[in-house]
Amino acid sequence: MEKIIRIGTRESQLAVWQAETVQQMLAQYGFKSELVYIKSDGDIDLVTPLYEIGVQGVFTKTLDAALLSDKIDIAVHSMKDVPTQLAEGIVQAAVLERASYKDIVVYKGDKSKFENKDSALTIATSSIRRKAQWLNHYPNTKIENLRGNVNTRLQKVNDNNWDGAIFAAAGLERINLRPENSFELNWMLPAPAQGAIMIVCWKNNTEIKGKCFLLNDAATALCVKLERDFLRKLMGGCSTPISALAEIKNDTVYFKGNICSVNGDESISIEKSGSVKDAADLGIKVAEEVLKQGADKLIQALQNAK
Repeated sequence: MEKIIRIGTRESQLAVWQAETVQQMLAQYGFKSELVYIKSDGDIDLVTPLYEIGVQGVFTKTLDAALLSDKIDIAVHSMKDVPTQLAEGIVQAAVLERASYKDIVVYKGDKSKFENKDSALTIATSSIRRKAQWLNHYPNTKIENLRGNVNTRLQKVNDNNWDGAIFAAAGLERINLRPENSFELNWMLPAPAQGAIMIVCWKNNTEIKGKCFLLNDAATALCVKLERDFLRKLMGGCSTPISALAEIKNDTVYFKGNICSVNGDESISIEKSGSVKDAADLGIKVAEEVLKQGADKLIQALQNAK
């Protein structure tokens, strides 16, 4: 009798949606599966800003432990939450086709206030990357901390006297929660792998790896690898204001990278392109160029501030 694949997931609506999506995709190949719900530290502590928790792996380590103790066969994650260095014994099994990589603002009141970069705004986010890029764009902003799952965060926007809050478009769109009073931040570079879903499994489970790889989207997998290579080379994690985006058009990879100081007053950006067949180390090469432009000083300042 064929083994039922145990899919580990956090309990938030978005996490469950992602796990159920994987479940449906596996079912298309005739593979049976069940969801196993697991609470993470990131879900339990909704007060401390993410960049103060020692955030790398805050949403993944509980699922990692469940994988390594054989309570689940695979775990499904928003890939931007996954540390660039996976836990010992755990490997990437598949990356699903990417949804929107964009950040959006859910705003209150008059949208026109965002047209003036000197507007005095109050914006909520727990992401140090979003905070840094926002302050670089709108320097007169007061930043408020915003934690919790997407439902909780949307409710907090309603309950507080803020001008708006920043969300990942994919997170809200996947569960049909994106409000009409929202707009895309086309100038904001996303977190590496934003909008992508990653499946991980135990490294020695070749049967599970083979089944999951059927769900892998090669183009997305390459793009997010380059973005995460860029992040890792700059020694960054979720708690660093480092952004990256790789896109493939007509066999060419177009890469954009950015690193900001926490308060947004310094920023280094870069754009490069190359052929898909030669792109394997593009993320690392771009990171090396950024380091030569002075990113090492920004990184040192970030580390000293922790």
